[in-house]
Amino acid sequence: MALRLVTHFDVLADVLPSLLVQAATADEGDEGAETTLGSLRVLNIERNGDIIYTYKDNKGNAVFGIFDCQTRENEHLYTFEKDMQAVSCSVNSERTVLAASFIQYTEGVRSELQPGSKCLTLLVEIHPVNNVTVLKAVDSCVWVQFLYPQAESHLLAQNHLLLISEEKYIERFHIQITREDGNRVVIRNSSHLPRERIAEDFVWAQWDVSEQRIHYIELQESRSILKCVQFWADESFTIMFEMPLDISLSGLRFKLVNFGYDYRQDQAKLCHQPSLCIFTNHTGSLCVCYSPKSDSWKEITYSVFYLHKGYRKTFTVAPGSTDSQVANGVTFLNLGYFVAVYSPCRFLHLLNIRHPDLICHSLFLTGNNKTAAVLPPSPLQSLPGSLILDCSSGKVYRATLDQSYLMGFLWNAQLDCEKMAALHCALSCDSDPGFPEQIVQWVSERVSACHSFDLIQEFLIASSYWSVYPGLDDVDLLLPYSSVLTWDTEIPGMKLVTEELPLPLMKVYSLKGYWAKLNSNLEYIKYTKPHLHYHNSVVRREWHNLISEERTGKRRSTMYVRNILDNAVKVISNMEMKTFEPRLIPLLQEEDRHQRLLMGLMVSELRDHLLRHLQGVEKKKIEQMVLDYISKLLDLVWCLLETSWRKHSVHPWVLHLNEHGSPADFEVFHLMTRILDAASSLCFPLPPGFHSLHTILGVHCLPLYNLLHYIDNGVLLLTETVVTRLMKDLDNSEKNEKLKFSIIVRLPPLIGQKVCRLWDHPMSSNIISRNHVAQLLKNYKKEPQSSMIDKSSFPVEFLPLNYFIEILMHLESSNQALHGFEGHDNVDAEFVEEAALKHTTSLLGL
Repeated sequence: MALRLVTHFDVLADVLPSLLVQAATADEGDEGAETTLGSLRVLNIERNGDIIYTYKDNKGNAVFGIFDCQTRENEHLYTFEKDMQAVSCSVNSERTVLAASFIQYTEGVRSELQPGSKCLTLLVEIHPVNNVTVLKAVDSCVWVQFLYPQAESHLLAQNHLLLISEEKYIERFHIQITREDGNRVVIRNSSHLPRERIAEDFVWAQWDVSEQRIHYIELQESRSILKCVQFWADESFTIMFEMPLDISLSGLRFKLVNFGYDYRQDQAKLCHQPSLCIFTNHTGSLCVCYSPKSDSWKEITYSVFYLHKGYRKTFTVAPGSTDSQVANGVTFLNLGYFVAVYSPCRFLHLLNIRHPDLICHSLFLTGNNKTAAVLPPSPLQSLPGSLILDCSSGKVYRATLDQSYLMGFLWNAQLDCEKMAALHCALSCDSDPGFPEQIVQWVSERVSACHSFDLIQEFLIASSYWSVYPGLDDVDLLLPYSSVLTWDTEIPGMKLVTEELPLPLMKVYSLKGYWAKLNSNLEYIKYTKPHLHYHNSVVRREWHNLISEERTGKRRSTMYVRNILDNAVKVISNMEMKTFEPRLIPLLQEEDRHQRLLMGLMVSELRDHLLRHLQGVEKKKIEQMVLDYISKLLDLVWCLLETSWRKHSVHPWVLHLNEHGSPADFEVFHLMTRILDAASSLCFPLPPGFHSLHTILGVHCLPLYNLLHYIDNGVLLLTETVVTRLMKDLDNSEKNEKLKFSIIVRLPPLIGQKVCRLWDHPMSSNIISRNHVAQLLKNYKKEPQSSMIDKSSFPVEFLPLNYFIEILMHLESSNQALHGFEGHDNVDAEFVEEAALKHTTSLLGL
């Protein structure tokens, strides 16, 4: 159930009903219907998605039709009025010329190709039905395939047809098309069609219909040499590369992959043949998947050559069953970002082909696992676009990862490697609207369940990476996709050997499309040291510098700081634009200057990093991608908090400091502490208001000693918002007085001076007085006094204090000394005197 198969085409459901209607109209009766049903099968799938099928009518004639997957309609192509077994068929993009090859039965033999049998290859004008040209009449089998220069149909003066012979050569025929009498299509010089040899002496070949290329393998001095021919839209072709592969194909006489679908093979013998296929995708990956023939099913071995990464991984697994009835060999299925390795009822591995360096990103489901039972037991063939053909039933499926299964697996997984792999599989899905919320819920509840990696860090990095990945193929080279750098832990049930490979040698230097991406990957491996992944070390250093300068009173360029804060405003605005529903937790509603500085610095540094390495990408697109990436980080933190808040039914009054904490408050506090730790290690910003909420929960949940310990060690940050509310909301009980005083003495001077005035208490007056006196006496130089103290001017006869107050009055008379105290109402020498007397009285117990 790890894979979900959605039927894309079913020959019995999409084709048979219309054929039965035709048979009934022609009064062919039940015999004709049975003949059609028994002979109907898929023969080929063209680049534009059209599916060619064949069947026998009640007279035994070979009939060809085509199903248009866009319009979901059937069209009759041609009927050969002869009882022949079709081997291969292809039609040009205009559906005017048909190529087909047949087995001509030897007399008395109708089921198998016998020595002396003939293979007849024909070219037919079918618009309208006209001439038939014999291309080949040989003893060996022949397969045909028209080239489609572009995915969409268009009128061509010349068509190109590939002819693949069992005698191990590939030819290309050039077919000139002319139109006569309106729309009548005629092949010019059909008896002398120009042709050229594309490849020869190969033992294996695979056709990539979507990209119009052939991969094939030649045996040179017992070595397997992989080559690739690319057919271009301008009718030329090029051998793109060659690459030696350390695989044994000695038991393989001749095999074709995806050149139509041959039903004559004895499927029971497939398990005794090596399995080999090649997968590519638009990101520039090139994987060769190989499984040697095996006589024993106690262990299954297969290799994946990650040619775009420069190494090979060989996997050995124990299937967990010895039932020979299900021993149908190993099947490789292309799922785009993953390759599924499947043996019916045995095992299912989902190999991450974009990031294969971390084996923990691949999901290994071994043994007698019910997760594999969703795939049909019959032979499967992988098609482009994550399509799968069931050769027996004639069904074409679209394969996707099953999100429901992945979520269930996440909740029940015991091993860290399984949690890591399932998380990345789940994040790679084109998810339903509610799917991300399920992942967030899992992370919030399993935050302490992983020992090999920090789950929150992995979630933040991987989710942010996937949020921008679809818009830019090269993002995996430039942005981190995992918090884990290496993985050395053994994965149960699987042995792994990794070997370095020589990189494919590209033969063409003017590359475009997929080949430019592949070449970029190869260049990255060869020359890029260290890797180009963005990291926050520069941001961390600059952020600490800015905070330090603020505390020491130094000032950087006003324009520089303003630009950084403007970047933060853009991120928050980007977040608010994508937030459609009201949130439970009021974040982003306060001015957290430090987090805004960090946010703005990350925008600046990440933007510069991408601009350096993404040549040719619009600056505006990069700017938006950076905003989306950082907005996603902040939103993920917010979603984690909201999910935990909702789960534990935290009451809104927790935001008021005069309430008592509950177990629910502590759960949210614990999660916030883990988030803070993860973000601090990565130097990722947090939503403004996070630290205030965290500290409020800390006041609720922690004893004073622990609270102060958290503050002193930087776990809880005393924001001006929180301290202001502490002073205003809490009464002056003995417990609260102790808390307030402990908080005030830990505040930076600038915040402390503001906050003390909010607390109407002798202790606050004492602190204000001390700060006032410290400022006045900072540059004080003792001068001789010209007059004696006038006792009558002081209300209390306390000579040391009176003398000190006179000095303060003298200093306050200086405008320069008072310049720094503008706005400090009611703080003067008289205030200091009153506070000193009250404090002394309190100390003496009077």
